[in-house]
Amino acid sequence: MKTFLIGALISTLALTASTAIAAGDPEKGQQKATSCAACHGADGNSAAATFPSLAGQHEEYIVSQLKAFQEGVRDNPTMAPMAMGLSEQDMADIGAFYEQQTAKIGTTDDELATLGEQVYRGGVTLTSVPACIACHGASGKGNGPAGFPALAGQHADYTFAQLMAFKKGERVSDPNGMMRNAVKLMSEKEMKAVAQYIQGLYAE
Repeated sequence: MKTFLIGALISTLALTASTAIAAGDPEKGQQKATSCAACHGADGNSAAATFPSLAGQHEEYIVSQLKAFQEGVRDNPTMAPMAMGLSEQDMADIGAFYEQQTAKIGTTDDELATLGEQVYRGGVTLTSVPACIACHGASGKGNGPAGFPALAGQHADYTFAQLMAFKKGERVSDPNGMMRNAVKLMSEKEMKAVAQYIQGLYAE
């Protein structure tokens, strides 16, 4: 009886493993990402500051956000139709391609970036704003398996817009409201400063 149960369990596990989504294939992802290039750049470095650069972004995070667009959790009239026809394997392939690309680092407003570094690395004690470094790392590399995106080199305009969207509750794709809670007491100046600092970060 025990032997039968163990055998059945092994068979079930094997079936589950065979139906799981494989890790992304960057070569296939490059082909699938051709329609993304108009906004995000051929190598994932977007030319327009309002469109996010995806170069160097974690595969896991890209997949999670494409799913959020697809399911309507993250509302965006441009991205929703782009994501709608993608399978999970498509998303993984696209994510794998962008993860292999190198993010370009932007210049910063030095005065704002100085304040931004203080907030990014130490938070704001007076208003209990947490330090960004805790989740996104000292160099802005993030943590893919944990779901924390890479930020280094991201356009300041885009980062600021997303922080404002979290603050206003317009973006709700953050697990357990983590980002909404983090920014709810941040001032507009602090958000702009952090965005400037992030734009000049280099993910080592």
